[in-house]
Amino acid sequence: MERNLTHIALFAALIAVLGLVPKLDLAAGVPITAQSLGIMLCGTVLGARRGALAVLLFLALVAAGLPLLSGGRGGIGVFAGPSVGFLVGFPVAAFVAGWVMERTTLSPAVAATAASVIGGIGVLYVFGIVGMALVLGKTLSEAAFLSFAFLPGDAVKAVIAGLVTQSLARMRPASLLSRA
Repeated sequence: MERNLTHIALFAALIAVLGLVPKLDLAAGVPITAQSLGIMLCGTVLGARRGALAVLLFLALVAAGLPLLSGGRGGIGVFAGPSVGFLVGFPVAAFVAGWVMERTTLSPAVAATAASVIGGIGVLYVFGIVGMALVLGKTLSEAAFLSFAFLPGDAVKAVIAGLVTQSLARMRPASLLSRA
């Protein structure tokens, strides 16, 4: 139990630290950040349940007002902006990435990359597109078009998540809780 709490807190902190990487704002008001890499790693390393809990802890800290999102954003107001769909989708994306990782017997690099694409891109974009459409008053196809600007960077992040997960599996196999 104590070990699980430590891992959950550590990965919530990892997501916060990835928010220190300078953001790039798009015209739609949704920033490109490194934090989605943290979401992917939560699932691929911690597994479905613990990964989602780490992301929920992070979001609770953001909602409490800590400036942990990229650009030093925080507070309940961020959940009313164009990125609300992505924020709401974060824990679901981590859960799905972890769920995929837990159920595949592929090598950790391939499994983690696939899990990151399915959860960290596919699932996250569904939530993000719906959120952008609602907040910005766009159609789903217009919001999807705006969201596709994130796709190249997110594909790179999925590969990085696969490589990091593979490295952890080689150096410390017991640290890959999604495969425990």
